[in-house]
Amino acid sequence: MKQFFSDAILAWYHQYGRKTLPWQFKKTPYKVWLSEIMLQQTQVITVIPYFERFSVRFPTVVDLANAELNDVLHLWTGLGYYARARNLHKAAKKIVSDYQGKFPTSIKDVMSLPGVARSTAGAILSLSLSQHHPILDGNVKRTLARHFAVEGCPSKRSVENLLWEFAEANTPVYGVQHYNQAIMDIGSMICTWRKPKCKICPINISCNAYTLGRQTDFPSKKTKRKLPEQDICFVILQYANYIWLEQRPTNGLWGGLWCLLKIKEQNIDSFIKTKLIGSESSNPEYLPRFRHTFSHFHLNIMPLLFKLKGKQAFIGQNEIIDGNRGFWYNLNQPAKVGLPTPVQKLLEHLTKNS
Repeated sequence: MKQFFSDAILAWYHQYGRKTLPWQFKKTPYKVWLSEIMLQQTQVITVIPYFERFSVRFPTVVDLANAELNDVLHLWTGLGYYARARNLHKAAKKIVSDYQGKFPTSIKDVMSLPGVARSTAGAILSLSLSQHHPILDGNVKRTLARHFAVEGCPSKRSVENLLWEFAEANTPVYGVQHYNQAIMDIGSMICTWRKPKCKICPINISCNAYTLGRQTDFPSKKTKRKLPEQDICFVILQYANYIWLEQRPTNGLWGGLWCLLKIKEQNIDSFIKTKLIGSESSNPEYLPRFRHTFSHFHLNIMPLLFKLKGKQAFIGQNEIIDGNRGFWYNLNQPAKVGLPTPVQKLLEHLTKNS
């Protein structure tokens, strides 16, 4: 069974597997690491242009380590899950300080890097250096759970441990780089969540879920829970073609990114009375509300546009000065800074209407 499983997957790879992705040419641990981090919870087609821009701007891990975090976040803008970008930067600095700028080649050392767990480390070393390590990303979990009819949700430790056992038992020593790429591809292209293409799957004859006609029963889905909601107001302070942005703290939501001012809806009147001087009107322009969804909550956003007579119209704790905390963003000549997706969308809307 083990031999058939890996042989069938390898045969499929040589005929159908993806071999022309940007990070698959002249593979290095650094390039594979970049791609694996970007591919976490993100589709290949979305990642490709980001990877290409990153590779041009930061061709080596030393270049990435020497970059300003703001430059890294700017290139990441729109990709989401910004902790990945911050961890990339931290990891690059660790590689320079602890490994003399050379990407580590032991599984233990790679797993010590910020943002790198066992499966990602295994993918980096197997795909770039052909080291014998199993992987267990979301696509592989689904493929193995169906093939071996593993009951339970993969997020449970006991279920995940069992899936690791199957991954370890079936990962071949020879051709591991092709096998690991192929099983990820099969999971994303054939063994999909909805409407899996079982008839063209290279391992369908030994797949328990297919034999039982229970493909959609594996793996067990998480119990859906209603996501909590938060309501905020984005304060847009506009002077001519300039918008005031402030940098978020490094930790927490949108850490290190440049954001519009956030206040609670019940504090709008107080904000106008105590913070604004010289606005065109004490009544802001209410832009359409919209929702931005994170993995763990919904953020309901109400944008308020204040048109100012001058750049010094905003006072208080966040006094508008050209300092470390904030700056005037020019809609006509956008600065290269990292922006949260909803802020980026609002700035694009303002640019079109300016």
